[in-house]
Amino acid sequence: MPDYSKLRDLVSHRVELEYDSGARVVGYVAHCKPENGPVQMLMLSKAKLIDASGELLEAYESLPVVPNVLTGLAKAEGPGGRNL
Repeated sequence: MPDYSKLRDLVSHRVELEYDSGARVVGYVAHCKPENGPVQMLMLSKAKLIDASGELLEAYESLPVVPNVLTGLAKAEGPGGRNL
C-alpha cells in the first residue's frame, strides 16, 4: 500500500483532488482517518465537486473522501452482486 502519511501535513490546507475523468474535489483538510497509522480517509470542509468542464456540481460543508487509488469495483447487491 502506498504511503499516504504526508496527507497529515495538509490538515487545515486547501487541497484539490483530481481524477482521471477530469473531475475534481476541492476543500480544506479538516482531519485524517484513522488518527494514527496509514491514512485511509480525509474529512474535507467547504468541499466542492467540480466536473471536467469546471462546472460546480455540488458543495458540502463537510465531505469524507477516500484519497487512495481505486483498485476494484464490484456490484454490491442485486442479481449477480456480492452481498457486502
